[in-house]
Amino acid sequence: MDTAWIQVFVLTLAECVAPAGKTVCQEREFDLQFLTRADCELALEQLVTLKTESEHVIVNKSKSSCAPSARETNIFASVDAVSAAADDSRGWRDPAVKVAASAQSASHQDRLEKLPACEDTDGEAPCKMGGIIIEAATDGKSVEVWRRDP
Repeated sequence: MDTAWIQVFVLTLAECVAPAGKTVCQEREFDLQFLTRADCELALEQLVTLKTESEHVIVNKSKSSCAPSARETNIFASVDAVSAAADDSRGWRDPAVKVAASAQSASHQDRLEKLPACEDTDGEAPCKMGGIIIEAATDGKSVEVWRRDP
């Protein structure tokens, strides 16, 4: 195992959070690390939007930013080297190895392939819209739309 310095982008979010019913907020900052500036800036934008919609959080935009930095990290030669160095090696895998799809995902995909498109059936369910399966309503209940994320 070797060590190396890698470039990361640190997202710092400064916010002031007030408990429900209070007018005074507690200022706090937290940092997240990203491998690319684009990922960091996207996360910053999403967090600011999300927290701006909250009644109890004020984001200090002048103190919130993405900044380049560097972190020292361990470099492993293989997954076996990671497993040997880690106390709990469950879940480690070579990033080049694709994870097999679950049985549920495969079943969903099989059914999706067999269903006609809703445009072709005038919306009569069951049918599919892209990767979404539309089930038929029963007993006058509303139709629920489910989509399995990959």
